[in-house]
Amino acid sequence: MKKSLIALAVLAASGAAMAQSSVTLYGVADVWFGSAKTEGIYNTTGFADRQTVLVDGGVSNSRIGFKGAEDLGGGLKAGFVLEQGIDLTSGAASGFSREASIGLSGGFGEIKAGKVWNAFDDVSAGAASTFDSDLAPINTVFVSTLAATNPNSGIRYSTPEFGGFSGAVSFTLPGDKTATTSASEFTALSAKYAGGPVYVGFGYAQADGAYLADFNEIATDLGAPIATKGKATRLNGSYDLGVAKLLASYGNLKLDGTDLKANEYEFGVDVPLSSALTLSGGYAQSKIKVGGVTGAKTTGFGLAAAYSLSKRTTAYAGMNNTKTDDGAGVEVGKATVYAVGLKHTF
Repeated sequence: MKKSLIALAVLAASGAAMAQSSVTLYGVADVWFGSAKTEGIYNTTGFADRQTVLVDGGVSNSRIGFKGAEDLGGGLKAGFVLEQGIDLTSGAASGFSREASIGLSGGFGEIKAGKVWNAFDDVSAGAASTFDSDLAPINTVFVSTLAATNPNSGIRYSTPEFGGFSGAVSFTLPGDKTATTSASEFTALSAKYAGGPVYVGFGYAQADGAYLADFNEIATDLGAPIATKGKATRLNGSYDLGVAKLLASYGNLKLDGTDLKANEYEFGVDVPLSSALTLSGGYAQSKIKVGGVTGAKTTGFGLAAAYSLSKRTTAYAGMNNTKTDDGAGVEVGKATVYAVGLKHTF
């Protein structure tokens, strides 16, 4: 009898402990089939001339992840995220390169450390047209999107939501300081408001050292000196009219030491045609100047439709056309994509 009572007590305690913690397996499987044609500078994508292609991640990059939380009491929770990208066309996995973090959350908000998405990424695509997909002009035209990344050795803090307002700040601790150079830096912050039909977001990111590689590719392509610091800004917003949602985004990129500046904008609209079908379109433009002189101008147009087959499965189709002119207005590259895809979340 005593053994039975002890066994029941152990089981009860074990059940209580399990109820206070959880681990969730989740993921996205997304792939599109279509036709891609690239000319001029866009041939570096590998789709020279007209190609029939199968590409991973039309709307969301495919991934699989594990996340967990434990209730520590007093409103405090410990949590972790381990998320790796997967290429559905090859089955290759990237390791936990999308996110690998641990943190604490409570009434104060949340703090996470590890490989985490920076605060700029929180708002960078908040008002993107064509579902922030491979067909979205903002993703083929904006150069400031380079700042929406997840650098190694990061720490980020996210505020709780206050009446629709929230924010975040992030920075890195790469440990690459030497006797002659300072440690590389990637710092970002964001603020957003979402209430009723209105959304407004603002993001800022600043990078130097090892984090300038992608930014300096732009400077090199335009014959500008290597940058000493990169600064990206994003301001966007949307308004839901019911019959349509209006979208607008503005981006700015400045590379110190090069006198290179980029100004970008996108306008778009989402139109729900039924409870399951939405049509979205957008136009974007980016103009890069070096020393006040236009070095490149890129424009893009995207149109897509998404149909919800269920709460977790969506079929989509659309097109994107992007072209770049040099400072003299001569076309130096053009890319056109037509795609049909399927996305499933679990």
